[in-house]
Amino acid sequence: MQWISVTVDTTTEAVEAVSNLLMETGAEGVKIDDAADFAHETISDTGVWLDPDSFKHQENGAQVTAYFSEQVNVPELLPELTHRVHQLSEFGLDPGAGTVKMAAVDEKDWANTWKKYYHPVRLSRYLTIVPSWEDYQVEQQNEQVIRLDPGQAFGTGTHPTTQLMLGALETLMRGGEEVIDVGTGSGVLAIAAELLGADHILATDVDQVAVDNAQSNLALNPVTHIDVIANDLLTGIEAQADLVLANILAEVLLPLIPQVPAVLKPKGQLVLSGIYYDKADVIKQALIDNGLAVTQMRTLGDWVAYVAQRPGADES
Repeated sequence: MQWISVTVDTTTEAVEAVSNLLMETGAEGVKIDDAADFAHETISDTGVWLDPDSFKHQENGAQVTAYFSEQVNVPELLPELTHRVHQLSEFGLDPGAGTVKMAAVDEKDWANTWKKYYHPVRLSRYLTIVPSWEDYQVEQQNEQVIRLDPGQAFGTGTHPTTQLMLGALETLMRGGEEVIDVGTGSGVLAIAAELLGADHILATDVDQVAVDNAQSNLALNPVTHIDVIANDLLTGIEAQADLVLANILAEVLLPLIPQVPAVLKPKGQLVLSGIYYDKADVIKQALIDNGLAVTQMRTLGDWVAYVAQRPGADES
């Protein structure tokens, strides 16, 4: 059997809580590497004297590594798991970096494992996500196909937060829009925006790896009006948009929201997702505090999306 590992970078104080989260998510077992365990010379269970300077070990903080069987769809667990790790701070625990990484445990080609979990999925009235390696014929008039090869880090596009974004996008697009997609990841929202009629999309991500991944996915689709750049949220962006999209965790949306009015045209709209239900009120208040009127709230499971609008020039 192939196993998939998920490693969380955290702190000594949060080790137990992180371990519990991973087990609750379906892990078969966990391994803990904690720098605190190697702070002093010690005697092993077999009576051997151990000098921490004599072998490789965790130097700072802690890592908790969980092992999942190949039957578990691990890629789709990562967004919620990341959220729950960061949420530990609300319970008085320091989650540290809180980064969550996934890897195949043996030498087997990762792509073959990924393909077991990833098949064509109709996510909205008009949009179907199809993996790059599968043949697919549209099933109805006006159906649009988005082809993705998501790789290990950027998701399949089928997470509830993406479904919320695509559903909202379909209701808002009229054609001819200027769009900014913040935190583009796989590029799925930027591709969808062009297929739905946008004139131009500026897609940004803070991570150059994500930018490269998105550009690879653009090449799989009949899109020519998308520019992808590495950028920290909307910092330094001067383009004016009819529509701003952001499917990012709430902790990142909070510093983004104050940046939005400067790039949004009068009566332009902002679509936010990646909001766990317990953060919904905080995000809504941030929108109101920055002069944006909330016009829609969408939910799917424990996830929330908002549509908000900048007032028109005559309403300011």
